[in-house]
Amino acid sequence: MLPRGCFGPAPGQVPRLKHKAAGPSPETIALYEAWFGHPKHISVGYSSHDPAEIKSQIVRAKAMGISAFVVDWYGDRESFIDRSYQLMQTIASNNTFKVAMMYDEADEEEGATDQAIADLTMFHDTYLSSTSAGHQAYLSYEDRPVIFIFPKGGYTNWDAVRTRVNKWSPQPLLIYENPPGKYADAFDGFYAWISPGEKGWAPDGSNWGDQYLSSFYQTMVSKFSDKIIVGGAWAGFNDVKASWGLNRHISARCGRTYFDTVNLWRTYLPPDDPPPFIMIETWNDHEEGTAIEDGIPNCGTEVQGHSPTPSATQSPASK
Repeated sequence: MLPRGCFGPAPGQVPRLKHKAAGPSPETIALYEAWFGHPKHISVGYSSHDPAEIKSQIVRAKAMGISAFVVDWYGDRESFIDRSYQLMQTIASNNTFKVAMMYDEADEEEGATDQAIADLTMFHDTYLSSTSAGHQAYLSYEDRPVIFIFPKGGYTNWDAVRTRVNKWSPQPLLIYENPPGKYADAFDGFYAWISPGEKGWAPDGSNWGDQYLSSFYQTMVSKFSDKIIVGGAWAGFNDVKASWGLNRHISARCGRTYFDTVNLWRTYLPPDDPPPFIMIETWNDHEEGTAIEDGIPNCGTEVQGHSPTPSATQSPASK
């Protein structure tokens, strides 16, 4: 069980963060998959194009203390998802909710940089301009739009992309997965992503990511304290339903995996120096078994400790 009260390093033992949360704790956001209803993906009982379902998800997320969905987006490579994003941003703006985009990088070696520039330009012109429907709902930090990057092939020249997007007004904040080496200066921050750590995937799911998250926070504090830190949190992982699945598992441990990942930042940062965001991974990826939209399994036992989501210990509810 997590201890009550404050814990973690004392102020002055670690470098102070240049960018921290606006309030006493990180803002809680959640990764959102917008592809359900498309024939390439499993049926989960709803369509990502259903406005009523999107509004219901927003209402439930807000009740759990989540302030924004970070929607996977592929530019014109996935028109179904682009339509889902359009609906999400418009509906979010009408429901006092925020939305951000996570750009899935092209994985072809040839043309990846040009593709990224074209896709981000399209996104800016379509969704971030002052005439875009729901643009006021877009997630910002220090008055700049926050764009997450999900790496694929690693072929994009992010220095070139950075030069291009710096012409936007305001310039976006680009947040990449884990601290990269070659293009670290092109990014404004880094986010943690679901990982079992150096020991790899255990058949019983017992490697839940503590080593990986510890390394992430230690690296960010020691080497990138001037960057935006986006912590990661997850309730479990099981890709048995995914067509690309590799029989990988992270056990929910009766809800403890969620609580431990949500709170691990406290071990490495002073309580008065919280990172700006914690991203729950994910709200609704039912194919990789990380979804929390139906609740977090707790095996009938409440897990005590810090949590940004008041109803996080509810048992899963059927749709």
